[in-house]
Amino acid sequence: MSSIGADEGEQRRLLLAAVRRTDLPLEQLWLRYFGLGGSADLLEVEGYLNELLSLSAVERDVLAQAVNERLDELTWRPRVPYSRPLPEVYPQQGPLAALVDLLEGARGAPPDRLPALVAHAGLALGVDATLYLVDYEQTLLAPVTAAGVPCGAPIGVDTTLPGRAFRDVRVIATDADGEPRLWVPVLDGEERLGVLEARVHDAERLADRSLHEQLRWVASLVGHLVTTTSRFGDGLDLVRRHQPRSPAAELVWSMLPPLTATTGGFALAGLVEPPYAVGSDAFDYALSERVVRLGIFDGMGHALGAGLLTAAALSAYRSARRDGQGLFGQARALDDTLEAQFRGEAFVTGVLAEVDLGSGRLRYVSAGHPEPLLMRGGRVVKTLTEGRRGPFGRGDGELTVAEQALQPGDWLVLHTDGVTGACDASGQPFGHERLVDVLEREAGAAHPPAETVRRVTRAVLEHQDGALRDDATVLLARWDADR
Repeated sequence: MSSIGADEGEQRRLLLAAVRRTDLPLEQLWLRYFGLGGSADLLEVEGYLNELLSLSAVERDVLAQAVNERLDELTWRPRVPYSRPLPEVYPQQGPLAALVDLLEGARGAPPDRLPALVAHAGLALGVDATLYLVDYEQTLLAPVTAAGVPCGAPIGVDTTLPGRAFRDVRVIATDADGEPRLWVPVLDGEERLGVLEARVHDAERLADRSLHEQLRWVASLVGHLVTTTSRFGDGLDLVRRHQPRSPAAELVWSMLPPLTATTGGFALAGLVEPPYAVGSDAFDYALSERVVRLGIFDGMGHALGAGLLTAAALSAYRSARRDGQGLFGQARALDDTLEAQFRGEAFVTGVLAEVDLGSGRLRYVSAGHPEPLLMRGGRVVKTLTEGRRGPFGRGDGELTVAEQALQPGDWLVLHTDGVTGACDASGQPFGHERLVDVLEREAGAAHPPAETVRRVTRAVLEHQDGALRDDATVLLARWDADR
């Protein structure tokens, strides 16, 4: 089918030539035309073909379609043009072609095929595209290439321009060593997964804002496909690993939600450490138009036993929350589940919280867990000491739900005791004061929430020489009604 429009004279000339090739009697041609919805009678069609009268563009196109269908039956390649341009059913180039290539190619494809799909999508935009995924430590960006294609070395997150694109979540252009390229953050929603390298053949395209935007669309779809395809294959997950992951860590990571999320005027980000050996820590959340609900948990003990305990707590929390229960019901469900399964011999500390997005009202319960911190204007202004009770699984004592009024721009900081309790070689703990100092310093730099969390956890790791002896989890949440 031609997508190029033709004027009436040219269309009639080609139509007559096609009719002669089909050897189609006028009556049969009119019957086909009428069957497709044509409204002109037989005499009007005959008059048009004999150049005695005109037909409207719509009627001419119906007549052209009738002839083209007959040509298809005869396998005749030339076609009668239409009076107006018609869009291609399948785009051949440009951003729509890139997106369609990814969508169609990913259908039924294993995750290992995604690098080849990314490269093919890049060609539709006139670039050579390569996917880089961040490792679970969030320190390196590892290239992901198709089978048989040489794979380059990983790129540092903290020391390179691609790393800056990842850290700041923005497109970075570079012409270093005469190789013009764009680095585009790869996101699934708000979760940072890596970067897309787009090598261009003309340095002038580095400043093409439309190309930047089109690559952002492609990178967003790639991020979504990374997440969805990883659910039924290990190919992409293996790229992000540097060492084996313990069974407890596999259990915890399988239950974690995306590490970053936003809704309206609310943003949150979390991270668990160490990524390959975490066993007792986890967090969860649920976003809606009116309320955000949060939970952070730290199970007693270590290794797989702690992982099973924390998994039970997280499952009980989700079950109660999704059943529409509030903080009282959620805490009661946690107690009942843990007591029934572990007979009072194990417990989980944690914080349950909910934020009303309209008013900024924070309600929370703290069960034997480090107190939440409130940041305002880049400073830690308050430790939230109310709403205290014993750990979940030991449902003794009265349950009180505390409240705190948030102001636009306030941050809620939740963490486990592995953060402040991390000790250096001399036995000096990271401590509350050092945590406050790091939080305030990073808040002053105005990093995105996910980058702030990454930097806080890096500071804890560096204090303990890169090897944590206890799980450490940080969950940051920011409410901003103006957004």
